[in-house]
Amino acid sequence: MHLFATQVNDIRVWRSPDKTRLVFDVSDEVAHSQFFLENPQRLVLDIRGTRKPATVGTPSLSTTPISKIRYGVRNNKDLRIVLDLKNKVTSKSFLLKPNATYGYRLVVDLFDGQKKAVTPIKQPSQPSSRRDIVVAIDAGHGGEDPGALAYGGGHEKSVTLNIAKDLAALLKKEPGFKPVLVRTGDYYIPLRERTSVARKSGADLFISIHADAFTDRRANGASVFALSRGGATSETARWLAQRENSSDQIGGEGGISLSDKDDVLAGVLLDLSMTSTLSSSLEVGDKVLKNIGTINRLHKKQVEQAAFVVLKSPDIPSILVETGFISNPKEGRKLKTRNHQRALARQIHKGVKSYFVKKPPPGTLLAKLKADGKVNTRPDQYVIQAGDTLSEIASRFGISLSSLKTANKISRSDRIRTGQVLVIPN
Repeated sequence: MHLFATQVNDIRVWRSPDKTRLVFDVSDEVAHSQFFLENPQRLVLDIRGTRKPATVGTPSLSTTPISKIRYGVRNNKDLRIVLDLKNKVTSKSFLLKPNATYGYRLVVDLFDGQKKAVTPIKQPSQPSSRRDIVVAIDAGHGGEDPGALAYGGGHEKSVTLNIAKDLAALLKKEPGFKPVLVRTGDYYIPLRERTSVARKSGADLFISIHADAFTDRRANGASVFALSRGGATSETARWLAQRENSSDQIGGEGGISLSDKDDVLAGVLLDLSMTSTLSSSLEVGDKVLKNIGTINRLHKKQVEQAAFVVLKSPDIPSILVETGFISNPKEGRKLKTRNHQRALARQIHKGVKSYFVKKPPPGTLLAKLKADGKVNTRPDQYVIQAGDTLSEIASRFGISLSSLKTANKISRSDRIRTGQVLVIPN
């Protein structure tokens, strides 16, 4: 009989556009090694003094380069895992320490091989005065990093992705805007890599979307953050920044390189860039916050500042939107509903649009439309669909039924019809 000090408790797989992440939940800290075998392609992983109980299942592998996972015992004490591969990959493995959600985890990243390097996203060929305003939308957390646990079940990562996709859909319909989703599915992207995606896409604005949590369930309200140069503006902001930044233990490198600049020049360049960028961040953040405040209680009535890693882009105005406290019973339930998610996306969209209408970047289509007096400043409208009711429409847009009726001069006896256009008041 052999005694194993550690065991594998669960196995999870996360697929992203360029890699597959395989995660083994282990009961204690472990040592491991890995190597490749060819003809056929295999990756062999040896975990010291570990076993895999029969009750641990195998996750779905259909979208991964793995065709099969096999297990064996090596030296009567080590767990040998063999990944049969469909094609050639490169690999990186590392151990993660316990966090608020998981215990020790052995992570194996399989990077897709035989692919061309990812190139920056370029604007379509068009006159210089017609380029779109690029808005990078970052859904917080994802994959192995679920974010905050929602009251009554569910995770922050799902809420943020829904809101991000809703916001992207709204911006896509807006002339002169081009949304770029940093994360399109349930997978993790390192914090500094998120800003790198924004930079490669030529973003004019970076928005990171989150849903907050706090130990006191009474905490509630939405917030908008910009980067603080001298530290957080409040104890709550400081605590939140530390919590979000700690998730980057999952890995990640990136950021602007100033290696070819001397210390003085690099400092001056960053200081000049940050001063301009921070001013823009605070201004667009204020627009977004005020619009969110029309449908949601605000945690603070001004844009807060904290040292979030995802906001540290010297060249891109960046804001982090905490859409509410997912740990609060009332807000947690609302944040998990599609109606409220769509309403939040709509208010963020309004704030972003109003900022750029006021200050369109030179050389953009919006700047030309504004100069020609063709910017659409009409109230938002909605075309009634079959089965719609006024109360459902009001709920969908996060407004009161009475304000919807007043804006459209609808009395109690009036009936609505399919195809009728409603004005949606602010």
